[in-house]
Amino acid sequence: MPVEAEINARISLGELTRVFARVALLSFGGPAGQMALMHRVLVDEKKWLSERRFLHALNFCMLLPGPEAQQLATYVGWLMHGVAGGLIAGGLFILPGAAAIMALSVVYASYGATPAVEGAFFGLKAAVLALVFSAILRLGERALQTRAQQIVAALAFLALFLFDAPFPLVVVGAGAAGSLFKGFHPQSAIESSPHEMRDAIAQPDAREARNAAFILAVLWLAPLGALFIFLGPEDVYARIALFFSKMAAVTFGGAYAALSYVAQQAVERFHWLTPAEMLDGLGMAETTPGPLIMVLQFVGFMAAYRNAGAPPPLVAGALGGLLATYVTFVPCFLWIFAGAPFIERLRENKALSSALSAIAAAVVGVIANLALWFATHFLFRGHWTLAPLPVRLPDITTFDATAFALSMAAGALLRFGLAPALIFGAGAGLLVKLI
Repeated sequence: MPVEAEINARISLGELTRVFARVALLSFGGPAGQMALMHRVLVDEKKWLSERRFLHALNFCMLLPGPEAQQLATYVGWLMHGVAGGLIAGGLFILPGAAAIMALSVVYASYGATPAVEGAFFGLKAAVLALVFSAILRLGERALQTRAQQIVAALAFLALFLFDAPFPLVVVGAGAAGSLFKGFHPQSAIESSPHEMRDAIAQPDAREARNAAFILAVLWLAPLGALFIFLGPEDVYARIALFFSKMAAVTFGGAYAALSYVAQQAVERFHWLTPAEMLDGLGMAETTPGPLIMVLQFVGFMAAYRNAGAPPPLVAGALGGLLATYVTFVPCFLWIFAGAPFIERLRENKALSSALSAIAAAVVGVIANLALWFATHFLFRGHWTLAPLPVRLPDITTFDATAFALSMAAGALLRFGLAPALIFGAGAGLLVKLI
């Protein structure tokens, strides 16, 4: 039996579904935590991908608009089982967060914040923080094999942290450096992994992927046109569909790059919700599984809830939230199925290998910056700006010792597995909140 057939036969569609259901339910902590989790499960535990193959897929997803972690799940699912695998893996990545945000939106609109849920999510964030930093250490050790790669990672981190540089500019700059200078493609463990045979996964059907991309484009744009034709451009549902469709097409750099613009437009232009409500929605998204960009579902919910028209407000809110989720994530599948076959054909192209290795180094710096953002916002309640640089530094007088202690304890439990750390975090967070 050929190697490719052996590998694909070993990973059944049922196993793929079970693994990504687990990943989806545990994908807390924003993109840094989610990428760390997938790396741990797919590379370290399941050994479905080598380090090089994982980074190759991640590099491509980092270049796309939309949530990179969800698109990475879709890409891996497509590699394993074609379009069906991509839809299952990417869809499962969305579902737990969408269900949680919808439920919390209904509770929030009806009763306000819920302390018990906040406590459990607080503890989960503590465990995710420990996971993120352990993953950065492992990924950095494996991906930064040369001095040139280490320099690129450091420069990427500093560009984002100190100067708030545009994310696409950082990635393009790293790729250009990799293509111009030597030292970005080492003969190292990342290439000669003992699990290198995993790179022999059979190439999925490119024609099937292109057909799926066309169908997804129709499924994305046809409802948008129908809403404008039958309800008019001023209707709240038409506005939700258009606004979040635009976000799906231009949100390069992930959720963090888009949230400030979304908050400004939703609050100041459309008056769908207040600044305090926007912050509450962001808190929901940060403390529930799934992409951080899922906060857009809460925004869509509140927009339709406040402009319900004929339906009951909660029904209108649910429809608005689902519509925002639909037009946000359908394009994410579209980008993967349209581009992944092309990227796979170039995987062994030596002219691009150096550029991709440099991008992989920059991605380590990007993830480190995301992790630092997550850590400072979790461990400190106040921040200040280091003018004239756009740097937000934590106010040390607002340090949360309880959050730090929970993170350290969860980190110690990671040696026994991910589940014990997360269970401890949720239980301890709930207990702290009740006390």
